[in-house]
Amino acid sequence: MMDRQSGDLEREQDAGDTAVSAIALTDADEALVETSARRLAVPDRLLNLAELDVMYDEGARALWTFMRPAGRPSFTPSLLSDFESWQDLIGQHFGPGRVPLDYLILGSRSAGVFCFGGDLDLFQALIRTGDRAGLVRYGYRCIEILHRNLHALDLPLVTVGLVQGQALGGGFEALLSFDLLIAERGATFSLPEVMFGLFPGMGAHALLSRKLGTAMADRVILSNQVFSAEDMLAMGLVAQVVEPGQGIAAVREHMARTSRHHGGQVAARRAMRVASPVALAELRAIVDLWADAALGLSEADLKLMSRLAATQARNYSAAA
Repeated sequence: MMDRQSGDLEREQDAGDTAVSAIALTDADEALVETSARRLAVPDRLLNLAELDVMYDEGARALWTFMRPAGRPSFTPSLLSDFESWQDLIGQHFGPGRVPLDYLILGSRSAGVFCFGGDLDLFQALIRTGDRAGLVRYGYRCIEILHRNLHALDLPLVTVGLVQGQALGGGFEALLSFDLLIAERGATFSLPEVMFGLFPGMGAHALLSRKLGTAMADRVILSNQVFSAEDMLAMGLVAQVVEPGQGIAAVREHMARTSRHHGGQVAARRAMRVASPVALAELRAIVDLWADAALGLSEADLKLMSRLAATQARNYSAAA
C-alpha cells in the first residue's frame, strides 16, 4: 500500500489520556499496531516538501519521490534545499531499527522532462557579476547531494532513477549517481554545456570515466550528442528500457523480482564503491575548474546560454 501519510490515520491520544486496555491483542491487532507505528514514524515534513512529491510504499519498503519544480524543471536553489532536507530526513528516520527502507526511487512530474539540469538564469547572473564564490557555492551544493546519493545515504538500500523524458546537463549527471536507471522509450540524455563554451561540472567527468572509460566519457561529454534510452542501454548506463507510460510498473516489477536478494545487491554495490571510489574532494576540484571556466565565457556564450534556457522553458510550457 502506498500512502502519503498526511493525515489518513487518526493520531493516538497522549499516553497520559489513554486508559490501559484489558483486552489482549490478537496477532492481527499487533501487526496493525506495528504498521501504524511505522507510518507515524514517517515525518510529515518529508511528505510535504515544496518541490518534491514523496510517498512511502510500505509493502515494497520503498520511498517514491517525484520532482515537481515551480517553474522551468531545473536544479534551482529552492529545489536543492528540498533535496538537502529530503536526504537529511531520510537519513534520520529510515533504515535499520527505524522505518524499513530497501528502495529509494526518483522520477519527475514535469511533462516530458526528467530535469534540464543547472539553473542557467542563476549562472548568467553570477557570471555577469563575476561572483565566483556564488558559482562554487551552487556547484558544491549540487555535488554534495550527488555524492550522498552515490553512497545511498549510507543506508542499506538500492537507489533507482526513473527517466520519463529529457535528462539534460545536471539532470543527466544526477542520474549517474543512482544504482540503476529504468528509462521509458523516448527518454533522451545529453550534456549541452559545450554549446556555450562550458563543460558539465557536477559529476559527469568523475562518474562517466569510471563507468565507461575516459575515451567514451570524452565522447559523451564533448560531442553535444543527444543519446536515446536505447543508446544508454547499449552503453550499460541504463538497466532497462520500457514502453512509454510503463516506467512506474517496471520499477515495481523490479523491486518485486529482486527483493529476496536485496542484501546481496546492497553489498555488491558497496563493494563497487570500494573498488572505484569517487571522493568528494575530486568532485569539488572539478567544480572549481567549472567556476573558473564559467567566468571566462564571452558575451556570445552567455547569449547562447540565455537562448537555450528560453527554448527549454518555452518547449516545456507548450508540452505541459
